[in-house]
Amino acid sequence: MSHYSEIQKLLGNDAEKLLGFNNPKIKKEQIHQPRADWVDHAFSASDRNNRVLSNLQRIYGSGRLANTGYVSILPVDQGIEHSAGASFAKNPIYFDGENIVKLAIEGGCNAVCSTFGVLSSVSRRYAHKIPFMVKINHNQLLTYPNVGDQVMYGTLKQAADMGCAAVGATIYFGSAETNRQIIEVSQAFQAAHELGMATVLWCYTRNNAFKKDKDYHVSADLTGQANHLGVTICADIIKQKLPENNGGYLAIQQTESSYGKIDKRMYTDLASDHPIDLTRYQVANCYMGRIGLINSGGPSGDNDFAEAVKTAVINKRAGGQGLISGRKAFQRPIAEGAKLLHTIQDVYLTKEVTIA
Repeated sequence: MSHYSEIQKLLGNDAEKLLGFNNPKIKKEQIHQPRADWVDHAFSASDRNNRVLSNLQRIYGSGRLANTGYVSILPVDQGIEHSAGASFAKNPIYFDGENIVKLAIEGGCNAVCSTFGVLSSVSRRYAHKIPFMVKINHNQLLTYPNVGDQVMYGTLKQAADMGCAAVGATIYFGSAETNRQIIEVSQAFQAAHELGMATVLWCYTRNNAFKKDKDYHVSADLTGQANHLGVTICADIIKQKLPENNGGYLAIQQTESSYGKIDKRMYTDLASDHPIDLTRYQVANCYMGRIGLINSGGPSGDNDFAEAVKTAVINKRAGGQGLISGRKAFQRPIAEGAKLLHTIQDVYLTKEVTIA
């Protein structure tokens, strides 16, 4: 069976809706589309120094998606973000961080992302074999009561010394801590660039007020603005959750009329309710795709292969650059996790899956 036929099979009833969509509100000619010479195209005119360009090229030139303009990244920081027991009980081998790196290599990933502790414990063995990306801030769950705040771990010098090609960080946009996190991460990204490392930002929205009749943490308008703030602080890649709805500003303004700023054309001229259109709006907020958008793979469930392929198809057809998928891959045996990562990558390697 061809990769395209397998993709169609996994999409099931969504195949025609997702593979046949060809009338986006923002036309593909208006965006920067992924390409083999992506680093030259997107960054040669930027202020990134030669060491940053070299590390970006190393990331875009590694793994099964090497030199396609697409990336597949394995992120495993859930031992902190979701607690180690809850994350690894299903597959205890991942308490040992070396297995995280082994999975990324066997899975053909462009890079592996994890904590200072995980990557430093095996850096001499693996930093030259696969690009390392260290997550420099985290939200931990031992504080009582639990709070939602990203706190810095380690130093940028430590990341550079262990051979990291990139650093990653999260900002909770919309939270009470947003402004402090913006300052911290902005300064950290500037320091990372000075040390020659690329930067990846998890642009997550977070505020209980964003939950109304729907969960607007995943609305295209709010996540799109988070992306725009992310590229403003010089992230080289933006990580965002796949949008599931739109109109977050509109819903919040029903009770908080002064919240945010909108133009009705955001909802009529720049997006429809089609998932590819909603994701295209996220891409547009990344300087029309000049900074690459990768979407997260989401939690593990009963239909991981089908859900992963669906997310990859939406991301690719919207003009995104790949997936960063963790729990779906590491909460299963290494061979099966590698197969899932390969299945995601096959979407980006399949020429029949085009940009809409």
